[in-house]
Amino acid sequence: MDCRVRWSGDGMSFLAETGSHHLLAMDGAPEGGGRNLAPRPMETLLAGAGGCTAYDVVVILKKNRQDITGCEVRLQAERAPTDPKVFTRIHYRFTVRGRNLKRSLVEQALRLSHEKYCSATAMLERTAAITRELEILED
Repeated sequence: MDCRVRWSGDGMSFLAETGSHHLLAMDGAPEGGGRNLAPRPMETLLAGAGGCTAYDVVVILKKNRQDITGCEVRLQAERAPTDPKVFTRIHYRFTVRGRNLKRSLVEQALRLSHEKYCSATAMLERTAAITRELEILED
């Protein structure tokens, strides 16, 4: 996997091109010289972790023949007060929607994502205490 990140030459805006040839813009806060035109790099990292685990959960539930119609993950993170300002706590709040979902299978999907499949969570849990909660909604 590869990625190229280039500074725009203006303020603190950066453009990343992923190995799959997709573009991702990032920018800094105004107090740091940015113009607030795009997510911060650490916000992008947090979003990647949410996407990684949500992907796993959907795949696992589909393989278990669950009628899943929605999966949302809200992440709340805290960072260290000094450099490097790593994530120190991350809370994942999953809302999984579907028809006749078996709670035990949804819980298993979350557990498997966090303990086995989600590479982003595996890396982040080296510095952050990770907690999670689950809400299941019936369609």
